[in-house]
Amino acid sequence: MKTISGKASLSVLLGAAFLMATSSIGPGFMLQTAAFTNDLKADFAFAIIVSVIFSIIAQLNVWTIIGISKMRGQDIANKVLPGLGYFVAFLISLGGLAFNIGNIGGASMGLNIVFGIDTTTAAAISGILGILLFASPKMGGVLDNTAKILGTVMLVLIGYVAFSTNPPVAEAATHAVAPTHYPWLATITLIGGTVGGYITFSGGHRLIDAGITGQEHLKDVRRAAFMGMSVDAVVRILLFLAVLGVVSMGYVLDPKDPAGSAFLLGAGEIGHKLFGIVFFCAALTSVVGAAYTSVS
Repeated sequence: MKTISGKASLSVLLGAAFLMATSSIGPGFMLQTAAFTNDLKADFAFAIIVSVIFSIIAQLNVWTIIGISKMRGQDIANKVLPGLGYFVAFLISLGGLAFNIGNIGGASMGLNIVFGIDTTTAAAISGILGILLFASPKMGGVLDNTAKILGTVMLVLIGYVAFSTNPPVAEAATHAVAPTHYPWLATITLIGGTVGGYITFSGGHRLIDAGITGQEHLKDVRRAAFMGMSVDAVVRILLFLAVLGVVSMGYVLDPKDPAGSAFLLGAGEIGHKLFGIVFFCAALTSVVGAAYTSVS
């Protein structure tokens, strides 16, 4: 195994964490969070907290197994039941293709909102960008840096809008532990959207490619998994608060575009432009994450 310096190791760990987190934070993630917040109001906080707890447990388990075994998800499945890994790989690749159709559409919508580019042209541009990122000769470093930079952009911009809408934080915190109605369906949906499909394997496979595996790196593997879920949870909470602030003021979100209308109503035209940037970043990172996991 190649020797990795402390600085390089931390960079890879953060890259793997952000790769997993940004893979799960796609256009569907944003629309789903906005729609559920619009319907459930502060009670959705309970679904977020429960889903985060279960997702952390699932991610730590999967990353630990991948890290200790030094095997990718499909190879582990083949060990459990011969042939199962090929079936799992097929399903992951098929799901990744399906998700990427939506992700490219989301990226094109983001470019359309920010620059007014025709959605067909924007989709072509987004696809080309995704290919260039994925086909880079230094793909590992490019993946890490892209995930970290775009993930940070999403965090900052969503945080700004959340602050602008002045959400009822105390009410949300109360309903997180004592909701008026228990939103079990939303909770199950969130768990599936956070650890389902290619999302679960993306970060673990990135660590295998970087050589951060084995018992000696168990602490690093678990730390990366926890960091990834932390980023995912913070983005989910900030987005929830941003939308909650809007619906708490009595606004009704556009059912065709709940997330975009929340940013528009909460922070005006500037907020809508920020939404376009966030939507593009979320879609592009998910494109790369899905493609990387499908190939790996």
